[in-house]
Amino acid sequence: MKEKLELYLHIPFCVKKCAYCDFLSAPSSTGMRQKYIDTLLREIHSYREQYADRYEVDTIFVGGGTPSILEPEQMLRIFDALRETFGISPQAEITIEANPGTVTEEKLAAWRQAGINRVSIGLQSVNDDELKMLGRIHTYEQFEHTYHTVRNAGFANVNIDLISAIPGQTLESWERTLQRVTALEPEHISAYSLIIEEGTPFYEWYGEGAKMQGKAPLPDEETERKMYERTEEILASCGYHRYEISNYAKEGCECRHNLGYWKRTPYLGIGLGASSLIENVRFHHPRALEKYYDGVRGKSSLCEEREELSAQEQMEEFMFLGLRMMEGISVQEFERQFGRPLTAVYGDVMRELKEKGLLLAEDDRVVLTKRGIDISNYVFACFLRE
Repeated sequence: MKEKLELYLHIPFCVKKCAYCDFLSAPSSTGMRQKYIDTLLREIHSYREQYADRYEVDTIFVGGGTPSILEPEQMLRIFDALRETFGISPQAEITIEANPGTVTEEKLAAWRQAGINRVSIGLQSVNDDELKMLGRIHTYEQFEHTYHTVRNAGFANVNIDLISAIPGQTLESWERTLQRVTALEPEHISAYSLIIEEGTPFYEWYGEGAKMQGKAPLPDEETERKMYERTEEILASCGYHRYEISNYAKEGCECRHNLGYWKRTPYLGIGLGASSLIENVRFHHPRALEKYYDGVRGKSSLCEEREELSAQEQMEEFMFLGLRMMEGISVQEFERQFGRPLTAVYGDVMRELKEKGLLLAEDDRVVLTKRGIDISNYVFACFLRE
């Protein structure tokens, strides 16, 4: 029986770089995109002998950047190459990220033809002033048009991305975002709190020691805490269960690709800067475009960083990735994978966290408590050894 494999394809192009974004992406010309796709196809085909016989692809995620910027024929060529190279399960979950303003009926028809069955739409807020603050290229009205166009094209599995703690955002405006989005009844909602990342305009405006230069202030800590609490309350009342710290879904509509990451399913990253985990080895492609091109052509290494995880590092990942999920981790699965009882490795840490009310162990499952979820980064750090 073949092992499961997840594929991630990185499309590093967007119409305009958002002010908060630190992802590997940038605006591009038509010629740049075509050259990249040609190189991506070459990379995909290079994997046939290595992966086709051993693995069956269970999920594919096309991310970016803005993958929906590609032309229909480019997306069809990508998926033709994937099917020529890999064994893909007939039940595979295949997701594409899309931004309002870049989706057309022609593209949607091509996605359906390619086998894409899940669309993740980047909305972030229903408030146009907040969208403008983030540097988004669309209005809420344009998002609504995109959403209904996606639905009319026959897509029955849709995610909507949201961001809270946006500068100038109030608790009431965040609640309004949640209420309007749930009224659309997507199958999945990802709700993240804004993180100020170095190297972005937001960091220049809001980073340590920065002067806001007349920009709207960030919500205070109390408001951000209430936003966090209201997210789960509102989404739960509308039939969305929280299955991971930042992700909510209707029953049976959890993102299988993300679950694979948190359960450490092997995954292969394809494209600029993409990361992979195969046989407990992590490796990354170059983040510079010309270095990536040279790597695919064989002029230099396509693997810029390679790290073989020790048993200790594998156990740490099992814990802090698995505990992101509301179902937590399995005691039996830990022992099956690592040949040691969980309590023999982390008994002291777990005892301390349980005494603090941050961790709960029942039968085979170890899960975070509500308080543990609230300060999850602290809990995860407890499982990391110097």
